[in-house]
Amino acid sequence: MAADRLTADTSAEQAGPRILLYSDDLDTRAQVRLGVGRRLRRGAPDIEWTEVATPAAALEQAEAGGYDLFVFDGEAAKVGGMALARQVKDEVFGCPPVLVLTGRPQDAWLAAWSDADAVVSQPLDPVELQSAVAGLLSGAPAA
Repeated sequence: MAADRLTADTSAEQAGPRILLYSDDLDTRAQVRLGVGRRLRRGAPDIEWTEVATPAAALEQAEAGGYDLFVFDGEAAKVGGMALARQVKDEVFGCPPVLVLTGRPQDAWLAAWSDADAVVSQPLDPVELQSAVAGLLSGAPAA
């Protein structure tokens, strides 16, 4: 019985953060994953990424729950990440933090309208991106 509890605790400790990444651009998704890295810091468990390319798939995954962070591309075609951020903040109970990627720094005001918890503009700076993701996952207030 104690061994079962130990195994359950160990597996729970080994689970890394789950991040939903929405962008219709394969290159943008790859840049985000590479910029953030496999894990948040040395010795931390690997991040579990779920990538989606359509707004319908993003909403379906968001409503299913179980994510620690949403990363939405504000430059995605048809339904951008800012509109999607606003929608999930309004519709998903217990919505995790949302990071929106904007096309330029001047779009930060629009990301604020979308209720995004943090904004990173393109071109993506890996240090800024990793810092934003780590801060949102730790619960620290966004800059």
